[in-house]
Amino acid sequence: MRFKIGYRTIKTAIGVLMATAIAQALQLDSFGSAAVITILCISVTRKNSLRVSWHRFAACMLGMVTCMGMFELLGYHPIILGLFMLLFIPIVVALKLSLGIVTSSVIVLHIYAHGNASLDLFINEFLLVVIGIGTALLMNLYMPSSERQLRTYKKNIEENFSLILYEFSTYIRQGDSEWNGAEISDTVRLLEQGKNVAIREMNNQILRDEDQYFHYFQMREKQFEILERLMPFITTIHGSVSQSIDFADFLEELSKAVSPTNHVPYFLGRLEEMRENFKQMELPTTREEFEVRSALAYMMHELQQYLLIKDSLWNDKKDKLLKKRAL
Repeated sequence: MRFKIGYRTIKTAIGVLMATAIAQALQLDSFGSAAVITILCISVTRKNSLRVSWHRFAACMLGMVTCMGMFELLGYHPIILGLFMLLFIPIVVALKLSLGIVTSSVIVLHIYAHGNASLDLFINEFLLVVIGIGTALLMNLYMPSSERQLRTYKKNIEENFSLILYEFSTYIRQGDSEWNGAEISDTVRLLEQGKNVAIREMNNQILRDEDQYFHYFQMREKQFEILERLMPFITTIHGSVSQSIDFADFLEELSKAVSPTNHVPYFLGRLEEMRENFKQMELPTTREEFEVRSALAYMMHELQQYLLIKDSLWNDKKDKLLKKRAL
């Protein structure tokens, strides 16, 4: 059994210590509840932390005011407590504050157990909520950067793309290959995990919207769909037709240029040059040659889309840079 203490566990432990110490120093009743609220509000991202904290604070304030009024009017009895929860929970859900149900229930039970609504009790519970939520927000200010992890995903995906394109070119030349295609399933996994980490990183940015990695993984995901569509056609092409050798050379050259650098204009030009060469060739004389050239025409179209997808990402980057400079 592997024993591991993560950063979130450490933050929770420190938060519990701080919340308990502050509440106890202020001599608040049920001071341990401040620690409970802190535990509930510790989150995996900064944006989620703010949202959860607001839900819990608003639900607690609503619960405190309404339960005090209801208990004072109808009495401190289990039936009244049950009736309050029966009415309170649907209201909180309707107000889209459902994340605060558990926290507010803790505060309501404190008030019920006290058996007497007073200003001192309200202040006590209010401070417990503020200390618990405030400590959690303070702890959530620290979120480890995923930059290194994202760069690793990016590097591995590009290496897989490069190998896949190279194996495509090898198969066309040789008509056979020892490649087992492991990079296909591996790329699916890397793209999914990379996008999840990129989304988490975006949610950790409060004052800026840093989504370049998310868009990058989306771009690679669309390109990968094209590579998957090419696979059945690759198996129909072999080196006995002269045009296929030119296409294999193009794929090999493209495999060496899978990187963040923008080589799109060059390769779009290469594709256009190949198209022009195909047009100038004599018409196919055999069924085999006709089928190969048809497959090549389709794959050149798909590879053009493959390149244009990346080109659109570069254009988006340029637009954002120009906007920033304009500001």
